[in-house]
Amino acid sequence: MGTLTNQATDSPLLTVRDLQTHFRTATGVVPAVDGISFAINRGETVGIVGESGSGKSVTSLSLMGLLPRQAQVVSGSIEFDSWRYGRTDLTKLSEKDRRRLRGEEMAMIFQEPMTSLNPAFTCGAQIAETLRLHHELTRQEAKARTLELLEQVRLPRAEKLYHNYPHQLSGGQKQRVMIAMAMSCEPQLLIADEPTTALDVTVQAKILDLMRDLRDHNDMSILFITHDLGVVAEIADRVLVMYQGKIVEEGTVWDIFGNPRHPYTQGLLACRPRLNMQLKSLPTVSDFMGVPEENVAPKYRSVGEALLINAVPENEILKSRNAIHAKMPLLEVHNLSKHFPVSKGIFGKATEYVKAVDDVSFAVHPGEVLGIVGESGCGKTTLGRTLLGLETPTGGEIYFNGQSLTRKSATELREMRKDLQIIFQDPYASLNPRITIGEAILEPMRVHGVGENERDRRTRVRKLLNTVGLTSGSISKYPHEFSGGQRQRISIARALAVEPRFVVCDESVSALDVSVQAQVLNLLLTLKNEFNLTYIFISHDLSVIKFIADRILVMHQGKIIEEGFPEIVYSRPRKAYTEQLIYAIPKGDLEDIRRAQLKRKMKA
Repeated sequence: MGTLTNQATDSPLLTVRDLQTHFRTATGVVPAVDGISFAINRGETVGIVGESGSGKSVTSLSLMGLLPRQAQVVSGSIEFDSWRYGRTDLTKLSEKDRRRLRGEEMAMIFQEPMTSLNPAFTCGAQIAETLRLHHELTRQEAKARTLELLEQVRLPRAEKLYHNYPHQLSGGQKQRVMIAMAMSCEPQLLIADEPTTALDVTVQAKILDLMRDLRDHNDMSILFITHDLGVVAEIADRVLVMYQGKIVEEGTVWDIFGNPRHPYTQGLLACRPRLNMQLKSLPTVSDFMGVPEENVAPKYRSVGEALLINAVPENEILKSRNAIHAKMPLLEVHNLSKHFPVSKGIFGKATEYVKAVDDVSFAVHPGEVLGIVGESGCGKTTLGRTLLGLETPTGGEIYFNGQSLTRKSATELREMRKDLQIIFQDPYASLNPRITIGEAILEPMRVHGVGENERDRRTRVRKLLNTVGLTSGSISKYPHEFSGGQRQRISIARALAVEPRFVVCDESVSALDVSVQAQVLNLLLTLKNEFNLTYIFISHDLSVIKFIADRILVMHQGKIIEEGFPEIVYSRPRKAYTEQLIYAIPKGDLEDIRRAQLKRKMKA
């Protein structure tokens, strides 16, 4: 099957030659971008893919002239075909000219919209300010154009949204405001740096669809940066794969997915959870790269080989399920509700409620992983917190190991919390930055009397760190000295420190690189078997849930609308909402890529 031709013209809008960007650190100079070259044609979308630290974001900041003080472009050229300056090397422009070009001809969408939007100003005012800065518009003209832009990015009730502050919007809405701001001056080049990370898959699908339409409508070029090859397959024409500051592979989306040549690319493709097969563990990047410094050879030679070796036979799946469901439930939930008051009457009595959890019933068996999936706001996190006593239920009963949790006092619940633990979504926010990770893990052990004495507890901490893949020497380090994936491993170690029986994993891999995500998911399954754990695994991503869960609950508007085994829920969803969640997942298979490219070709 041949490759579909690209619709972009042959005239490059941007040409990067031998770009090198270095960071000055206390230990010396670090080459974050190490001699890369590429071009972006008009109307083309180029995706840059790689793990955190690969240099992809530094590349985008180099292009925009937004590098931090300790970084600088030390060599190379960035030629841009500007309508104002003509064909020019951006590295030779003055800061004043770069600033003017940034607003009018190049724009950028950052990963976290909440940190990019000013919380003290309304969303409309921030877009209007951009327009007035780069165009001679009156306040009324700027507002009228802002309302047009808000409608263009498919935000409902544009007039109301104009007067809303960032905190009043959802994550997807804030990202659309950022897109509207970036599009306000109709740039020739839009740089999108991880614009869909940690968004619901349904919101992500809408954002990707919106960016495709804006690109085609405005004949704009896009540089799309992500760690997920599945996402880049949805939007890009060509892909650059970055590793340790270098481009290790380049080609059309079809070529990269159909015939990945570099082991790093193969690892990135293989580590994504699969919807069409069950794997006992996810292949990781190191399985393809090996570890040269430790003389460890690569484990797999191709993506197909990795998937074949890790595939779980159907009879093994059935045997495991039968063994789990032969046991009495460890956790039973009957008609559980949690309502939050949103408005009060004249005497302070609540008159209106949000039913975050609405009459929910289910059971979890010992050794089972129960997946709860749904969009943000569906009630899944509130459900997890209510099960652990972090929220007081409005009604219903929760039984753990035959004991009613809803009828216990606060003191009794604290004593039981040793058996019930949680791993939060953001490990940095859940770890105290002022104490070492050793102290963070020791603290709950002291509270619950785990270990014979302080020496025994410290020995246990070192063993736990080794168990989750960290060195025992890490015990004296602080959270900021670790990567996101390492911090999540620390959070897992802390949860296991009190020897629990039941753990709630609340979106615990949603903000991680897909390669790190694979490592953490594999670790959670290994620990489940080693420590005889039972999990509730909460996520908005059905592909992650399908890999790790024995059984799935689909939540929508506080209710469980669908329940079943992963392969049945995926292949034969009963509800339209579940079907929508499945459809929104970036699959990245060749048939999907062919369909997307054909659709774009027909539009052109």
